[in-house]
Amino acid sequence: MLSWANGSRQGRAEALASQPEFTLPAMTIGLLIGCLLCFTNLYFGLQTGWISMMSLQSALLGFLVSKLLPTPLSPQQLIVVQTTAVATGTMPLAAGFVGILPALGLLEEERDGSPPIRLSWISAVGWSCSVAFFGVFLSPPLRKQVIIEEGLAFPSGTATAQLISVLYQQPPPSPSLRRRVGYRALDTEEPLDSADDQSVETDRHTQEIATRIETRDEREVIQQEGWQDLAYSLLASGVMTLAAYFFPIVFAVPLFGRHLAREWLWSFTPSLSYVGQGIIMGFPTTLSMSLGMLVGWGFLSPLSRWAEWAPGPVGDMATGARGWILWVSLAIMCADSLVSLLPVCLSYIVKLLSSYRVLKYADNPVQEAGTEDETPDRLVPVSWVVGGLIASILLGTLLVWLLFGEKGIKMWATLVGFLLGGLLSVFGVRALGETDLNPVSGLGKISQLFFAWIQPGNIVANIIAGGVAEAGAQQAGDLMQDLKTGHLLHASPRAQFYGQLIGSLLSIIVSATAFSLYQRAYAIPGPAFPAPTAYVWLSLARLLRDGQLPDKSGLFMLIFASLFAVTAGIKVIAIRRGHPYAKWVPSGVAFAIGFLNTPSFSIARLIGGLVEYWYHRRKGTTGGGDIRLIVIASGFVLGEGIVSVLTLILRTLGIGAISCWGCGGGICPGCPA
Repeated sequence: MLSWANGSRQGRAEALASQPEFTLPAMTIGLLIGCLLCFTNLYFGLQTGWISMMSLQSALLGFLVSKLLPTPLSPQQLIVVQTTAVATGTMPLAAGFVGILPALGLLEEERDGSPPIRLSWISAVGWSCSVAFFGVFLSPPLRKQVIIEEGLAFPSGTATAQLISVLYQQPPPSPSLRRRVGYRALDTEEPLDSADDQSVETDRHTQEIATRIETRDEREVIQQEGWQDLAYSLLASGVMTLAAYFFPIVFAVPLFGRHLAREWLWSFTPSLSYVGQGIIMGFPTTLSMSLGMLVGWGFLSPLSRWAEWAPGPVGDMATGARGWILWVSLAIMCADSLVSLLPVCLSYIVKLLSSYRVLKYADNPVQEAGTEDETPDRLVPVSWVVGGLIASILLGTLLVWLLFGEKGIKMWATLVGFLLGGLLSVFGVRALGETDLNPVSGLGKISQLFFAWIQPGNIVANIIAGGVAEAGAQQAGDLMQDLKTGHLLHASPRAQFYGQLIGSLLSIIVSATAFSLYQRAYAIPGPAFPAPTAYVWLSLARLLRDGQLPDKSGLFMLIFASLFAVTAGIKVIAIRRGHPYAKWVPSGVAFAIGFLNTPSFSIARLIGGLVEYWYHRRKGTTGGGDIRLIVIASGFVLGEGIVSVLTLILRTLGIGAISCWGCGGGICPGCPA
């Protein structure tokens, strides 16, 4: 039976191998979508610090675009599109354009021992090259471990595979796997409880009929109404963004009064893109953000101001309440991420020890056969992986040394950063595979703590080495979701690997160019683009060097860190036990994001989360409605991203706002008044 199963898998793999997957149309579509996502992610990342992988949305867009081709793409070619788009679109986070580089620009020579470091375009390209490929070459061995050997769920990757199976009228890849909340309509079969196992055969025919009907309805919705929904939502978001550029009050509505808007930053940004983000995130996540907003900006911010712990203007990151609550958010993120990672680390260590004991004490150790169903010509050769890892580490170490010199960071410290990134990526990828959350914020803080120990007193080295370590973990995690999708639908890992390499290479140029343009047109960080994660990186580096905290912030950091350590523990236990209410346990990272972002963004996301919740409660998830909602939300997000390129050009040309009507001074970001 085993030999028959192996032969069947090999035959299927050989049949798929005869179909070209890495094609010019697939690569071109993937790069175009990826470039759009890259600009969009950089724009939103500099505004709020939040970047979306957009894997499922890339698959939807790729499918719609492929319908315009004489020969539509196959499912496997669509996976190459999606993989390429994600690799291209996530580079602003992997290369630190929304955190690391703005943090270096905030350095003060008297305080930090280094003047502000602002990279030129060519330097930004060199920095990106130093961190762009390590995670790509790290992905194939991680795939073998966590996808092939352990079969971790990777819920978002599974959701994308389920979507593609719906679009191409194929059976669901794995009905038993769950995926993250927010895309419930893609579950073409309901999960079965253990008490109902005996009724599987009885209900199978009914489920297959229901699956075919639902799949046909959803496919027809996409083909008939997908472009229309995408065009209208994209146009509405774009028009609103352009209107807000010429009339800034559009995105700074003093919903709670001008005094609260001016003095306490309580305004409302009715941006459709942030509403779309809320729809994609889902109601539980946006609810956690809103709770953080209420606690941070509604309680702690006034408390710190009235108690004179933060006597400066509320929005001042150095002396104001915004900078004071930043420390509390940092404590929450660290506690939540570390506790969430702890069971993953422990289980991995236990597994390694168990494997060692088996090999040590077994009389005739037998290597357990893996479940790889791809032929060697479709896999990434080991020689490529080893050579690529060595080359990317050596090249990255050399480039970092050339850019920042010995005073910035020692070569051995950069090398250690890459090695630490490889270790952290193992834990990060496992956490992502089990919970659908990539704890890169916690991994970055771990790397900063480590480098504060091995190279103390050097803030530049702390930030750079931490960024190097975080980049590999973040990139490997995002790409692993795509490899899970490919595994479920039998796409060639080698074709995906090509897409990841080419997408990362192009994104180096796109990200560096876009970031350089933003630096010329705006102050980064500044009122319009505060880059909140930059302050997180710099603040922790300064804390680790000086050991000084703002007045009374340490007490509140301890209180909230303890609270969310317990909350994270409860959430981890609930998720592992499959408790239906696990999603409603507050997310510490999302709660902390509510501190980092001003209320205007969190309110808009909450509206999107409420729309998603209401839609699924009232409208249900059949007939393609859920996919249609995703298309509309994607149009909202991409519409502002596209128009942001136009507004960036206008800003560079010196064309600004037409009128400040309705502002009254001090309400809109970057207001000259």
